[in-house]
Amino acid sequence: MKVFYERYKHAIPLIIYAFIYCTWFIYLEKTVTHPSRIIHMKLDDAIPFCEVFVIPYFLWFAYVSAVVLYCFFKNRQEYYKCCAFLFTGMTIFLIISTLWPNGHHLRPYVMPRDNIFTQMVAHLYKADTPTNLWPSIHVYNSIGAHLAVMHNKRLAQNRVISTGSFILCVSIILSTVFIKQHSMFDVLTAFVLSAVMYVIVYQADVISSYRSHRSETKRRRLRGA
Repeated sequence: MKVFYERYKHAIPLIIYAFIYCTWFIYLEKTVTHPSRIIHMKLDDAIPFCEVFVIPYFLWFAYVSAVVLYCFFKNRQEYYKCCAFLFTGMTIFLIISTLWPNGHHLRPYVMPRDNIFTQMVAHLYKADTPTNLWPSIHVYNSIGAHLAVMHNKRLAQNRVISTGSFILCVSIILSTVFIKQHSMFDVLTAFVLSAVMYVIVYQADVISSYRSHRSETKRRRLRGA
């Protein structure tokens, strides 16, 4: 049991945060029914509704989960960096949604066509209200997942995986505006937040610095004992 705990104890922060995030998000979805801030850009009106993009939109769940799990089992250092990137952005999103309830009026009132993809979009609309949008977590986490792939030497050197990750990342980002789940404002602010977090997590490498500091402190305590 002790061996199992030592091997997988880094799952604890992920489990705790998943519970906190889901609870907070569900609360916002139930309480923010008439957002005070409506998000809209002129560019939104020029983007056509394209229901086929619902496929990459749903693939986001598998994409982000697969990257996190791969890092969890294969590279603990990259796992911590990936989680730091994702969790920070998701927390900022929750705080913004709590303090500045927001939404949009971009969804079509009537589906322009009747096919399997528009039916999937319709079901998505029923399950996910057009509120709590800024910045887009679909966009932000897709960027975070691709960064994790490209900073993992084994994955980055695999051309099929690295190229596939890029294509899927871009497709998911496009899907958010083509199925009218997000405004371009949500997308652009997600890019800005991603750029800031990239500098903090990957360029400044605060996670490695923090873990090195903790290890050095622990060694000093052991020597002192």
